[in-house]
Order: sequence, then C-alpha cells, then structure tokens
Amino acid sequence: MSTTIEAPRTRRALPPLMTLTDGAADRLRSLYAKGEHGKLLRIAVKTKGCSGLSYDLSWTDEAAPSDEVIKDKDVTVLIDRKATLFLIGTVMDYEVKAMTAGFTFTNPNEKGRCGCGESFHV
Repeated sequence: MSTTIEAPRTRRALPPLMTLTDGAADRLRSLYAKGEHGKLLRIAVKTKGCSGLSYDLSWTDEAAPSDEVIKDKDVTVLIDRKATLFLIGTVMDYEVKAMTAGFTFTNPNEKGRCGCGESFHV
C-alpha cells in the first residue's frame, strides 16, 4: 500500500490592478492641487468605439462602494469595480507630444485597438 502526499499548491501573486508612471503621478498631483482640488479621478471602461471598449475618466468627490482604491506613488486613483478584470496589470502614463497631451494606458489585456486609438478589445 502506498500513499501519495501532494504538496499544497502555491498561488501565483496577481499583478497590481494598476500602476502609475512618474509622469502620471506628477500630473495627477498637479490636477489634485489646482483645478480638481478635493476630487479624485475615477477610471472606468465603457462600451464605445469601433473596437468595443474605451477608457472613461471622470472626477468624483469621493469613492463609491463599487470603487477599488489604488494608491501608487502617494497618489490615489479610483477604479470602477466593473472595469477591474479589463485593467489588471495596466500602467497609466501621462504623455506630452507635439500636438497633444493626455493620459495613456499600457494594458496587457488588450488584444487590439481601433485605427484611431480611441477604443480597444480584450
């Protein structure tokens, strides 16, 4: 008679829901200190565009019960809980180019983007 003992399975750690680059953190600090003082940025994913999904950024006075609170580089950002599965591992940046400036997202869950870059699919 032989018995087999299985070692307990180790769980792989999930990547952070979202991280901020230094550029994104600096820009948010600036916005929080000036025009959006006392507010928080909420990031959601909405159905929009030719690829199906789009990032939706809005300002709110406080976290809702359905928000995940992300703190990175001493900056707080809210994530709509319905968007969490689409955003796991995403890096938020702030880019300044010759004709545009804005927040960008590097999302490892994206399978593709539309030609104009406004929407994505997973």
